[in-house]
Amino acid sequence: MRDKLLKETTRIVIKIGSSLVASRDTGLRPEQIDRLADEIAALRSNGREILIVSSGAIVSGIKKLGLKEYPKNLPMKQAAAAVGQSRLMWAYEKSFERVDVKVAQILLTHQDLADRRRFLNARHTLTALIGFGVIPVINENDTVAVDEIRVGDNDTLAAEVAHLVDAELLIILSDIDGLFTEDPRKNPAATLIPLIPEITQEIEERAGVSTTFEGTGGMATKIRAAKKVSEYGVATLILNGQKPGLLPQVLAGGSGGSLFLAKERRFTSRKHWIAFTLRPRGTLTLDSGAVEALAMRGKSLLASGILNVSGSFESGDAVVCLDQEGKEFAKGLVNFSSDILARIKGLKTTEIQQQLGPQEYEEVIHRDNLVIL
Repeated sequence: MRDKLLKETTRIVIKIGSSLVASRDTGLRPEQIDRLADEIAALRSNGREILIVSSGAIVSGIKKLGLKEYPKNLPMKQAAAAVGQSRLMWAYEKSFERVDVKVAQILLTHQDLADRRRFLNARHTLTALIGFGVIPVINENDTVAVDEIRVGDNDTLAAEVAHLVDAELLIILSDIDGLFTEDPRKNPAATLIPLIPEITQEIEERAGVSTTFEGTGGMATKIRAAKKVSEYGVATLILNGQKPGLLPQVLAGGSGGSLFLAKERRFTSRKHWIAFTLRPRGTLTLDSGAVEALAMRGKSLLASGILNVSGSFESGDAVVCLDQEGKEFAKGLVNFSSDILARIKGLKTTEIQQQLGPQEYEEVIHRDNLVIL
């Protein structure tokens, strides 16, 4: 199963970690970028469609600005990103030009992905670039992103891009070999797990929270990214990108890395967007009857089933639905603001009309805008 999947996938998103293309001591690592360009160009010549999500802009800028440590405040990070991103993109363009491959820079924020119209426009642009034989090189737009519009880390961004372009495989290249039975730094006898059919809670806990100077992610962010894309039918390969030749070797059916299989049940593109791209603005606590109606019978949510409203949100925002024990079980787009819902929670439709007059919507969340998690 593993060999067949890796050999036959066509559209692949490759996330390249900061430590592969830059370091705090030397800045950009052109020899590494050249090697990766050679390997990726070879994959492309074999019929693969490749998109790159690359970290490294901030680390590259740190070196150019002469900073001794990773900047702690947002303006300093954004200044480093502004200096480093142009250098990073120039390095990619120079490297791929050697192998006669065109590249294009795409900078995204969470806002670009959360707005459905902009999401679809980004999809069309990336699809057009692939059609022209261009490799998009994507990064978060760190120079303008603040917490409210940041994706957060490039493992997550790569997962969003995989969904955006209907990829079949997400490859996360970093300085780690994959997922082990135990932390290999603590137990030398730990063994690499080549195939993970399902991401369990135990696997998520084992991933830990490790990070490196060069990046903001660790194994935990990689596992979260793999879990996110698995819901859309995309497999994930975590691979050591520092080992020359390993990437093409593994995609030809060789050993190496850890492959996380996708779930058989997959959301539609729009429902995946609701479930994993949109950030919830509030929560609705539901009674047991409403929980059953939504989760078991595929019904829409009515105000009569709402016990409590938390957060501040407007019509069209995403909210999370909780059962009475506080467990998240659904997410959807609301038709009413939090202020109105606080007034009509627990009321029947006829009672709402008596209090507020005729309303455009009867449902608080229509089932077409609801995802059971």
